[in-house]
Amino acid sequence: MSRILMLSWEYPPLLVGGLGRHVHALATSLVAAGHEVTVVTRHSPGALREEYAEGVHIVRAPDDPPAYPVEDGNLVGWTTAFNHTLTRAALRAARTARYDVVHAHDWLVAHAAVTLREHLDVPLVATIHATEAGRHQGWLPHPHNRTIDDVERWLAAEAARVIVCSEYMRAEVIRQFGVPAGRTDVVHNGVDVLRWYARPRAIAAARRRFAGDAPLVSFAGRLVYEKGVQHLLAAVPALQAVSSGLRVVIAGDGPYRADLEAMAPPGVTFAGFLGGHHLTALMGASDCYVVPSIYEPFGMVALEAAAAGTPVAVSATGGLAEIIDDGVTGVTFTPQDPDSLAASVATVLTDREYARTLARRGRRRVREDFAWPEIAARTLAVYDAAHSPGGVTREAENVLAGDRLQRA
Repeated sequence: MSRILMLSWEYPPLLVGGLGRHVHALATSLVAAGHEVTVVTRHSPGALREEYAEGVHIVRAPDDPPAYPVEDGNLVGWTTAFNHTLTRAALRAARTARYDVVHAHDWLVAHAAVTLREHLDVPLVATIHATEAGRHQGWLPHPHNRTIDDVERWLAAEAARVIVCSEYMRAEVIRQFGVPAGRTDVVHNGVDVLRWYARPRAIAAARRRFAGDAPLVSFAGRLVYEKGVQHLLAAVPALQAVSSGLRVVIAGDGPYRADLEAMAPPGVTFAGFLGGHHLTALMGASDCYVVPSIYEPFGMVALEAAAAGTPVAVSATGGLAEIIDDGVTGVTFTPQDPDSLAASVATVLTDREYARTLARRGRRRVREDFAWPEIAARTLAVYDAAHSPGGVTREAENVLAGDRLQRA
């Protein structure tokens, strides 16, 4: 049995993006496999400061009274303050528990993670979900962007093992941060197929709300430039020309929303943030779910849509190109190319039998290759490897080598 101290800046009920859902699913899957997990995260209004939920010990750190406003996307000051309260909360939890490993999720918890590694004298494992350079297509325009890049590099250097979600991200971390290839492990994100099943009544309600009898295309995610929603909007007129009455729903919020609304053609609805069953129902009601990202380390939302039984069309970039097999489990298109996007999505909208085949194969692949129990087992192998001073242990190497062989 392993005892894991996990650090994350988001955890249910506080969800900002996919990271919080990932940490929740990993933590609960590790507990289901017989391990002890404590997640230390930030507090959200109405949530308990400390509780056991689904077997996970959750400690939530409230903000300290001094305010650190986030201006022009600069999170550095706020994050530095947050790491102080996160560290104190984790140290309180460590008074009554012993841990075998500290697992940090992204740069926002780096300072607390390194402090706890030193204090507890246990290995540090870091999952780098994305990089600042990747999010900005290699351009770090402001001092705070360069600071975040430095913190990511430092976290990767301090960790005994670095986990990434795709071969694309593995190459990026090795190139960007100089992490030795032998210290970097690919562990894909997982998907709970049952979580993304929507009842027929909920699907029917979503269709009535957003499209009626018209064809429906959807997107869900944080509305930032790198998600590429602008290219989906540019493709809408071409899609409406081949699919009469087409409706497009953009679910989510973010700093780019006003710009996207200004460029949206008729037939597009901005639904705001949709959580829980509402998002599942929208995916299940859609004739095609589109992921038009410019930068996407993995693209878990594509697998979630596939788990909901929806045909998916994704930009052939980053991790998306690794998880969607064009013409087999979904369709792909050239990044930042509205014409390519429209052509690929049109093949789904105009051939219902083809669409059903893609959806069936996509859901099967999610169930067979991205189940959380298997993801948890691979993560445990990384923890085991982190304890070996001269490299990985034999058991961990067998698991990770098998994973590499499967990806090849």
